[in-house]
Amino acid sequence: MAQFNVYRNLNATTKSVTPYLLDVQSNLLSDLVTRVVVPLRLVSHYSGSPVKTLMPCLQVEGHEVLVITQQLAAISTKEIGASVADLSDRRFEIIAALDLLISGF
Repeated sequence: MAQFNVYRNLNATTKSVTPYLLDVQSNLLSDLVTRVVVPLRLVSHYSGSPVKTLMPCLQVEGHEVLVITQQLAAISTKEIGASVADLSDRRFEIIAALDLLISGF
């Protein structure tokens, strides 16, 4: 598993609305049995106005998704599906969202 890769959400309860998980954990910690991920929710299933910096809009497999940074969590690597995309090219937007969540700017 790699930082900024997108994986399928295997959770039967949430995957229809949040089909992807974005790995934000450093690759230096790849030996851990958990990964810190951020849910990627389909824009069509989000009501309200997203906070632009906190919740950037990205494309994954032709779907517009919002990075729901405020819901980041650590989950077992066994609960993460196949890799479907690499968002390393959006690194700065993702880090900016994490910075806003943690430091407020």
